[in-house]
Amino acid sequence: MAKRVPASARATLPANRLPGGSGRDNGGGTVKAVLGPTNTGKTHLAIERLCAHSSGAIGFPLRLLAREVYDRVCAIKGPAQVALITGEERIEPKDARWLLCTAEAMPARPDLAFVALDEAQLSADPERGHIFTDRLLHARGREETMLLGSATLEPMVKALVPGAEIITRPRFSTLSHVGAKKLSRLPPRSAIVAFSAEQVYVMAEMLRRFRGGAAVVMGALSPQTRNAQVAMYQAGEVDYLVATDAVGMGLNLDVEHVAFAGLSKYDGHRHRRLTTAEMAQIAGRAGRHHKDGTFGTLAGTGGRDPEFTDEEVYAIEEHRFPPLTRLFWREPEPRFDSVATLIEDLESPPPRPELAMPPEAIDLAVLKRLAEDPAVTATVRGSRSVQRFWQVCSLPDFRQQGSDTHARFVARLWQDLRGGYLGADYVAQAIAQLDNPAGDIDTLQGRISAIRSWSYIAQRPDWVLARDEMAARARAVETRLSDALHARLTERFVNRRTTVLMRKAGADASLLPVRQDESGVVLVDDEAIGHLEGFRFVVDPLARAADRKLLLAAAERHLPGLLATRLGELLDDAAAGQALTLDGADLAWRGLVVARLTRGKTLLEPRLKLDPAVERLGSPGRDKALAALQAWMDRTLAKPLAPFVRLAEAARDPAAGPALRALALRLIEGGGVTPREDARLEDCTPEQRTALRRMGVQAGTLDVFVPAALRPAAAAAWARLAQVHGLEPPAPPAGMPPAVKHGPLPVGYRAAGPQAVRVDMAERLIQAAHGTRTGARSKRVFLDPALALSMGLTTAVYATLLRHAGFRAITSRPLRDGHAGPPAPPLWEWRAPRGLRPGPDAKRSRGHEQGRRRASGEATQAPGQSRSNDGGGAFAALAALIR
Repeated sequence: MAKRVPASARATLPANRLPGGSGRDNGGGTVKAVLGPTNTGKTHLAIERLCAHSSGAIGFPLRLLAREVYDRVCAIKGPAQVALITGEERIEPKDARWLLCTAEAMPARPDLAFVALDEAQLSADPERGHIFTDRLLHARGREETMLLGSATLEPMVKALVPGAEIITRPRFSTLSHVGAKKLSRLPPRSAIVAFSAEQVYVMAEMLRRFRGGAAVVMGALSPQTRNAQVAMYQAGEVDYLVATDAVGMGLNLDVEHVAFAGLSKYDGHRHRRLTTAEMAQIAGRAGRHHKDGTFGTLAGTGGRDPEFTDEEVYAIEEHRFPPLTRLFWREPEPRFDSVATLIEDLESPPPRPELAMPPEAIDLAVLKRLAEDPAVTATVRGSRSVQRFWQVCSLPDFRQQGSDTHARFVARLWQDLRGGYLGADYVAQAIAQLDNPAGDIDTLQGRISAIRSWSYIAQRPDWVLARDEMAARARAVETRLSDALHARLTERFVNRRTTVLMRKAGADASLLPVRQDESGVVLVDDEAIGHLEGFRFVVDPLARAADRKLLLAAAERHLPGLLATRLGELLDDAAAGQALTLDGADLAWRGLVVARLTRGKTLLEPRLKLDPAVERLGSPGRDKALAALQAWMDRTLAKPLAPFVRLAEAARDPAAGPALRALALRLIEGGGVTPREDARLEDCTPEQRTALRRMGVQAGTLDVFVPAALRPAAAAAWARLAQVHGLEPPAPPAGMPPAVKHGPLPVGYRAAGPQAVRVDMAERLIQAAHGTRTGARSKRVFLDPALALSMGLTTAVYATLLRHAGFRAITSRPLRDGHAGPPAPPLWEWRAPRGLRPGPDAKRSRGHEQGRRRASGEATQAPGQSRSNDGGGAFAALAALIR
């Protein structure tokens, strides 16, 4: 560094003897000012010169840039010889010879062979300009000094550093104005620049809807979060970047177009329009290296759209800007005799007309505010205490909460430092309180700002005991919070599926690489776009409406191979009789409908119609699927429908005769049951009755039915086909129990008061009653209701059923006066309906059969079992039929 002159003597020093006012200093080291617009390779040149010297340092305006160049130099020189020095992070190997620093943290080391200052035009910045001016005037390398900046700095370099070699560099690429564009029409690899966090969020949210998302870069983000967002953009995970004007400071991005969401900003004092130099600094991010770039404004954002003037467009495209006429300066070496003397020196006027006093910086504002507090000033005694107090006041306001809030934090810090050091436990507790990665974006930004303050504090060896340990803890917490913030930003502002679609396909869906995982999810570059339901592609319900057309097009183009594999699985399952089910009229495979039963020629011959998704497989696949499903359905229904199939064969046989064919059709349409009075058995010949018996038809007292058709599987199969055929019968009860509550009468049941009895169970009860009657000596018999009760019938329902079968109840006489006891049970007497009274032969035959069974030890005839009747008449004919 050049030799400094004490503040007390500086006011009387001639302007031409201001330190640093020569192109040669400290033993003949040269000073070069490399000036030019953005994208001229100035920083790259400085890195080359740094590595060419035996030692050196470069000062950068941002910790982010210092870290980026540190990584590059480490790759060249090795980490053991390269240091990173910033206010919040210090990596200082013992033998480090090349230093990468922020401008504020540049060390005063006259032994360095090379020194460079990047973005030197920031000497005109109202907030930090005095730091850069001091480095421009005094930072010198033993052999070479390089000042990098905008061409607008040239007059100031010539005035303040006479003899410095001015080197101008042209821009590698051209920058062209393309006017205003709507957000939805911005080309890929565009950066949108806004000037408030709220506007950044709005732009990023809109880009998420239109283009799948954007990376977000703001000054309030931690360097690590900014790096992660920039890396996401650079890697092509997103095609858009939304940033504040912080993007204009040295970030090397692959940007082809810069769109300004506004042309004015609040600079901390007032709302003003950007200068042309500021516009050019931001627009210059487009077209890096030898690739041309464009810039313009954003249209359709609501309100009045921003517009460049013709003069501004000309200045930006031609890189012609008003030269700087003054730089901000503040006394770099104030006296520390007292707080008042310190403030006086910091507010002293500059020694040259090219220099100007800056607006009151945050550190000076905090110093003056605390100087008004007697309780604070009473603790500041002696020059060393004043110097230490000024160092505490210089703590950067990372929280950006204003001088009042920051002053209170500094005051607490000063009180804690009065004892000499901050204890390790105290600092560790303060850091641990911020170690919480939960919360939204704003909450995490606040925690990161707070931990950056503690990172800065922990770097001071004269403030913190166990500095290395506390600094490592603070960096670890900042890393976790930054990772969480990056995740929140990505979660909120990036739709990865849409981004992949736009990047991979553009307007051509055929370019999308589609694959399917084990669960049936269809993926594009590992991003789910939908799934297969059977043979139908279903777009992810979370997909934007604008993506659905592209997703469907991609699926239709690439899914035939996947569907062919799925068809093979269907054919295999159908052949093996697995994974297929009938639910009503729907034929489902693995829980998804692939075909439906529709009305056919007859009730037992429904038509199988494939689901539209299976129909779209094309002729060969469709035909194979239909044949396989039809074969499976035939096999599945063959057993339960066997009783009806026999009836259908008889109904189609002309030789069976009209009476039998009519009865067979009636039984098919009635689910295997028809009332006896509608069966017209009297029209059937003995041969036809024999044929009916062989088909499993039983003529009961009240109904003609097929017992096998009353089984649960058969009843359910018939009901399904009847529903398809349009008959709409009530669904059969589960398990076909003997009795159900009376409601809509299911097929196969007979109403009997409040209950309905399955017709074969009703016939069993009636035949049991007849068995009791024929074995008794009296016409009036007692009928035990135990069998009926075991079936779930009530005695009232049993009595109703008996009356339907021709039985008449005879109640007993009441007890005589003076007699007590239970009432006698009712007796039953049967009188056959006209035309059905059994003749004497039938009676003899039935009595003979029962006697034979009793003699042989057999049980009497089970209900529902056929009896022989040798007598004539209608009853004899019925007995012959039911054998």
